[in-house]
Amino acid sequence: MMEHCRIIDLPRHNDPRGNLSVVEGGIHVPFDLERVYYLYDVPGGSARAGHGHVELQQLIIAMSGSFDVIVDDGYERKKFHLNRSYYGLYIPKLMWREVENFSSGGVCLVMASTKFDKSDYYYDYDEFAAMVQQRGGNESQS
Repeated sequence: MMEHCRIIDLPRHNDPRGNLSVVEGGIHVPFDLERVYYLYDVPGGSARAGHGHVELQQLIIAMSGSFDVIVDDGYERKKFHLNRSYYGLYIPKLMWREVENFSSGGVCLVMASTKFDKSDYYYDYDEFAAMVQQRGGNESQS
C-alpha cells in the first residue's frame, strides 16, 4: 500500500501580485473533500498525530514553514519532508501517520475524505498493524 502514498503537485498560478494554488476534490486529489483542518502554533521541533485510519484519506500540505510526515502501512515506514504550499502528500486509507519536526511557525493543512468519525481511528500502533496484517495489507484503494 505504500506505493499509493505520494506527493501531488498542485496547480500553480504565478502572478506578481501573489501566487495561487487550487485543490478540487476528485480532480487534484483522488477523493471528495469532506473536512479541512489545520495545525498551527506547534512548538518548533514538536510532533503531532500518531494514529491510523481505516477509511479516511488525506492530503497534507505545509502552508507555512516545514515538517516531516512519517507514513506506515503496517509493513514499511517512509518519511516525507513537506516545505512548499504548492504540493501535498496524499495518504490513502489504512495508513498510520505521524507529523513531526515542525519548524517555528509551521502550519499543517489537512484535507480529509470523511467527516470526523472516532470509530475510524487507531491510536495504538500495534493494534493498527495487526488489523492491517489481518486484512492482508493489499486491500484495494478507493
